[in-house]
Amino acid sequence: MAAARGVAAGVRAVCLAGPTASGKTAAALAFAAVLPLEIVSVDSALVYRGMDIGTAKPTAAERAAVPHHLIDVLDAAESYSAARFVADANRLIDEIRARGRLPLLVGGTMLYFKALREGLDALPGADAPLRSELDARAAAHGWPALHAELARVDPATAARLAPHDAQRIQRALEVWQLSGRPLSAWHGAARVAAADLPLVSLEPESRAWLHERIALRFDAMLAAGFVDEVRALKARPELHARLPAMRCVGYRQIWEGLDEGRLAAVRERGIAATRQLAKRQLTWLRSMTPRTVVRCDATDAPALALQALQRAASPVSHVSPAPD
Repeated sequence: MAAARGVAAGVRAVCLAGPTASGKTAAALAFAAVLPLEIVSVDSALVYRGMDIGTAKPTAAERAAVPHHLIDVLDAAESYSAARFVADANRLIDEIRARGRLPLLVGGTMLYFKALREGLDALPGADAPLRSELDARAAAHGWPALHAELARVDPATAARLAPHDAQRIQRALEVWQLSGRPLSAWHGAARVAAADLPLVSLEPESRAWLHERIALRFDAMLAAGFVDEVRALKARPELHARLPAMRCVGYRQIWEGLDEGRLAAVRERGIAATRQLAKRQLTWLRSMTPRTVVRCDATDAPALALQALQRAASPVSHVSPAPD
């Protein structure tokens, strides 16, 4: 019990973030071997049941070894949000701490990390009729046309979104039309940083290293039956390509390949989309301070990550500044 009391006396929780394929799961499991903890997933795709291969969901053995939370909590037809994540994560953090364990928040959905650590603005809720209208306009004119429209009313948000990022373009236009305020103005509201949620960030020095790992992992997913997993989801009449779950990287490209009858192009499209995701994740991370950066492509990266996590969990730890 001494170790458990020590954990409870430390920081409220520790955050471990990084782009896809950076080694977050291995680092988290290594940390769990030396400290009593429970893992809270910070991943907008892992919440969905039936989406196992393409999300690189922790295996049954990994989940048996260490308690995991916010995995398999929703059907693929449902939606999840940053606001719901913050509520769920705060509840779980309190419950885990009450058990004398350290909450370790692990994942790559940077909006969720940012919302939890810095607060969440009271954004307007989703409006189904407006979203349908935006979808219809996109079908007629293309998402790049709506991206150009967004650039006129909210240039700051448009600048960080790709012209085909349908989900985020739709949400930014929705917020603008419902509130009369650009999304960037909402995000610029004053917030109080959560100093008791230190962030350890796995970031590669070599982009080529990460690109190779992404390709290898996507190939492994295909070999494990990723296409059949999407085919089974596609066979469900209540699921469609516009759902958030089906817009997840990899799932979207395979769904489109099945629609077009061009599965030969799925690998190239999926790897390219995953690399773009990793680029966006790294851009988000560089804006999140303070954070402790671990070079995940270093030869001693596992040891460095473990040391950084142990320091972050210490009651007297200080988060190191990120390098310029």
